Amino acid sequence: MLLTDKALSNKISSPNNSLINPTNKQLIEPTVADTIVQMLTDLGVRQAFGIGGGGIVPIWDALEKSSIEVLNFRHESGSAFAATEAYFTDNRPVAVFATTGPGITNVLTGIMAARGEGAKVILLSGSTSEALQGKFALQETSRDTMPEGFFKAGTVFDYAKTITTSSELQKIQEELALQIKRPGGFVVHLNIPTNIQTSPGSHLTSPKFKTSLFIPDENAINKAVEILSEPFAIWVGFGARDAAEEIQRLAELTGANVMCSPRGKGIFPESHPQFLGVTGFAGHESVIEYMRSTPPDRILVLGTRLGEFTSFWNSIMVPPKGFIHVDIDPKVPGSAYPTADTFPIYAEIKTFLGLLLDKLSQKHKLNPLSVHIPVREGEITTEKLQLENGLVRPRELMRAIQTVVVENSDATVMAEGGNSFAWAIHYLKFNQATRWRVSTGFASMGHFTTGVVGAAANGKKAVAIVGDGSMLMNNEINTAVQYNLPAVWIVLNDASYNMCNQGAIMLGRPSIKGYIAPTDFAMLARSMGADGICVDNESQLKKAISKAMKSKVPFVIDVKINPSELAPIGERMNSINKQTAK
Repeated sequence: MLLTDKALSNKISSPNNSLINPTNKQLIEPTVADTIVQMLTDLGVRQAFGIGGGGIVPIWDALEKSSIEVLNFRHESGSAFAATEAYFTDNRPVAVFATTGPGITNVLTGIMAARGEGAKVILLSGSTSEALQGKFALQETSRDTMPEGFFKAGTVFDYAKTITTSSELQKIQEELALQIKRPGGFVVHLNIPTNIQTSPGSHLTSPKFKTSLFIPDENAINKAVEILSEPFAIWVGFGARDAAEEIQRLAELTGANVMCSPRGKGIFPESHPQFLGVTGFAGHESVIEYMRSTPPDRILVLGTRLGEFTSFWNSIMVPPKGFIHVDIDPKVPGSAYPTADTFPIYAEIKTFLGLLLDKLSQKHKLNPLSVHIPVREGEITTEKLQLENGLVRPRELMRAIQTVVVENSDATVMAEGGNSFAWAIHYLKFNQATRWRVSTGFASMGHFTTGVVGAAANGKKAVAIVGDGSMLMNNEINTAVQYNLPAVWIVLNDASYNMCNQGAIMLGRPSIKGYIAPTDFAMLARSMGADGICVDNESQLKKAISKAMKSKVPFVIDVKINPSELAPIGERMNSINKQTAK
């Protein structure tokens, strides 16, 4: 890791969590801020991202003095996006810190993304001391000045607590320790008034308990074996990423064809002969062809909620005898297709598949592979406008990224909302679940222009494919330079919000124009201490990408994109048309 663990500069922890002054060896009782930071350490937090401020100085100071690596960002939302991606690199919870007022409101977009993506993120924020509330304090923050949802569990946070006394901390630690060990995401908000942060803390005892697994009963497993004796296919989503080995074993044992959601690329190898393609947004026609020509009796759904970008709720995706849907959330099975026959199994996917494989016969294939339909990419079309000579075609950029980055490195690849992730979803192919990241739920612009810094914070190369609009909206190049993180940005630069422009034409609304003043992103990168290069024709692509992958500093590739080549976003536009129809 480029960021090495810090030695404590002016304190060391004693066995009972008191602090020892290294000068005179006297015990110093911890403050609430110290106790909270110790709690984070006990919960497995190794990194904290954020921006400090007056309302959270004691917490900020305690973090800086601890063994937790602190990265100071340029915008609070960027720190939360980065924390989300840092979590997915090593499955450790990540802390985010923000000050009062705009610190909290700025961070919320990134926090909402963390919740939607299923990350484990703990937000620490300050609030105005109770004695000063109602006196027009700077950035006054309380339940009277902020929406109530900021301070309680609900649509934003899985768990939220305003801490008013150190006696609450032991129970908080126990609740967080239990939830963080469970499958799925968990987003926390601990709000601490400034005066409470410096009040006397307490000595916490690390809770010891076993986390219960979501295990289906014997009858559910037997029923699944019975149902899956008939021809079936497997539909894989991001939530099944921890069960990649079991999914491949099941597919090869039974001969089942496999398709995946846009977020689920690589969980089942995209080069495997049983892989049908990506469903939904920027997906492949081979999936639709399969469902039309030789549909399976049932589909086993693993790790996806079958939402809009995964299915577009297309009725063609409903097999004759319905779905078997495995999820730990009882609200998920049957929600996307309420009229389809759905057999729900409430279980952790890896556990379920392990039990299922134990039951299945190892001597013969229960569902012989009856059809193989190769993944088929869509036809490239252009607007009626003349093609811009010399500019880079996006599909050729994707092919260069496939060769240099996907096939010849171990870098994490992520794609930003907009045409960037449409091109990447459709053309890039992965054989590992840990190599690919995209957000098709909250899908915020700026997620990966900043999230790439979090993904690179473990010292491993991370590459973000982003649009110029997202890059101008929010980026953390300066942060990557400060900590010398191996982040690479590949910018699709067409001086426009081109998904909006192309989508407007598809929707019959050509008066919409989403143009942007041209920007030299390589120059922008160099102005902040990173390196950068401009690419304005396809012959330069592989050399430029190779240079970025070898760079010892953060790197930006500014690719001048042909804006006339239509991205594979037609199904999204069809969905919008249906939603706006009278």
